Amino acid sequence: MDPTTIGALGFIGLVVMVMSGVHIVFATAITGFLGIVALKGWVVAVNIAGIIPHSAGSNYLFSVLPMFILIGFFAHSSGMVGGAYRAARAWIGWMPGGLAVATVLAAGGFGAVSGASQATAAVFARVAIPELLKLKYNPSISAAAVAASGTLASLIPPSAALVIYGAIVDESIGRLLLAGFIPGIFSAVLYAGFIMLRFSANPELGRPIKGIGWAERGKSIGGVLPIILVMLMILGGMSTGWTTPTEAGATGAAIVFTYAILRRKMSLEGLQTSLIETAKLTVMIFSTFWGVFIFSRFLAFTRLPTEIAEWLVALPYPTTAILCAVLAGYAFLGMFLSASGMMLLTLPVIFPAIVELGIDPILFGILVIKMVEIGFITPPVGLNVYVVAGIRPDIPINGIFRAIWPFVMIDVLTVALLIIFPSITLFLPNLVLGAG
Repeated sequence: MDPTTIGALGFIGLVVMVMSGVHIVFATAITGFLGIVALKGWVVAVNIAGIIPHSAGSNYLFSVLPMFILIGFFAHSSGMVGGAYRAARAWIGWMPGGLAVATVLAAGGFGAVSGASQATAAVFARVAIPELLKLKYNPSISAAAVAASGTLASLIPPSAALVIYGAIVDESIGRLLLAGFIPGIFSAVLYAGFIMLRFSANPELGRPIKGIGWAERGKSIGGVLPIILVMLMILGGMSTGWTTPTEAGATGAAIVFTYAILRRKMSLEGLQTSLIETAKLTVMIFSTFWGVFIFSRFLAFTRLPTEIAEWLVALPYPTTAILCAVLAGYAFLGMFLSASGMMLLTLPVIFPAIVELGIDPILFGILVIKMVEIGFITPPVGLNVYVVAGIRPDIPINGIFRAIWPFVMIDVLTVALLIIFPSITLFLPNLVLGAG
């Protein structure tokens, strides 16, 4: 049996194992190991399984992941969510659909220190939805806005998903994080604009907040300053070259921790929980990396990625059409798999074709993350929607899915604009780090 056929069978076996519920770390490691045994023999497979995961996983750049994860746990304990929401409510609540717009912007702000889509959706389902319902906002639209706003966390830095993408395809973590900033803000602005238009056309969906004075608005600014400081530290540090991504993440975690201490929000138990949960999540992600590195070496022996790349390049279709077809596949997979799992499963196979097609790897990374997030709010398995519905069982999930479709269409429009105008994504990293 030729190597390419063995590679194809291995990939099919991997998909079957993942869809059957086998954790991706075991599915990739077992498939890769057995594939190398079939191609190169037992001794080579054992050597690769013993050496490659450590040599690749000990890359210094990967140390940024625990720092970003720790920022999220510290932020959750420090009361940053409430501060960001109160500030957005005070300054924007008077607009049509103002409280829903405030929810979108506050979720984007929390995403800047969280980096986790489902975590952001869960937090705001608890914080924002009760406030929205008090003002008689439509329950389904309120829940849909929260579920959609959670997706902003995967683009606005710090983003663990972008770090994982960069680790898999060996791209600059700093460039990826900078590239996610403008598309993330762009998505938030489009969400907010849609909500304002919708509520302007039908004020019965929810009334604006009245009677907020300038004193209250000024007081609320203090609640959002730590988030702004963390964003400036991470983006500014990497942009100026003062810090590496890891150092920026560590500084951001220190800022959030200090804020929590000053507000007396960080107990010894909370600190212990944050550190333990960070360690658990980091170990899980790094273990997955190890399995994928073994699988990637197996694929390299089979030449399957090269064959797929040559096939895609030879197709008689424009590059943009092929890119759209690949992204549609990611949107479908995003309904069933986590962002990290889906990228770890597919990128070793598809990324060489993207390079051969001449598509910028940084742009492709942002597009992939955006498509994954579309999958998180799309039926039948929109994870963000299920998270919100699980926290608010009083709001029918069918109603949330009906109300989520305008946000899905906005995301599709955003992806189209990012493809047509790649400078939206590449402007910031090219400006501060150069076009190389």
